[in-house]
Amino acid sequence: MSKRHGENNSLGEVLKDFIAGGKLEKGLNKISAEEAWHQVLGEAISKYTTRVYLERDTLFVSLSSSVLREELSYGKDKIITLLNEALGKELIHKLILK
Repeated sequence: MSKRHGENNSLGEVLKDFIAGGKLEKGLNKISAEEAWHQVLGEAISKYTTRVYLERDTLFVSLSSSVLREELSYGKDKIITLLNEALGKELIHKLILK
């Protein structure tokens, strides 16, 4: 790969530019959001999680337990904060529990 106009970029910087410039960032954000859900909320809640997907700035989570869904609904703001901290950016603004 040739240098552009005398710039000296690291491989990491080049990859970040490539991802941000293309449509890859949306897909990576979706995967990261799902991984963050399982990491932050742990195995116990992951067992009852049937689907997690990110649509724009909203994280949709399907749960197999109505009792758990009700309990988690009381702490939505805290969950959103923890997920965004795990992601390292303000990606999620709304959480929908189904």
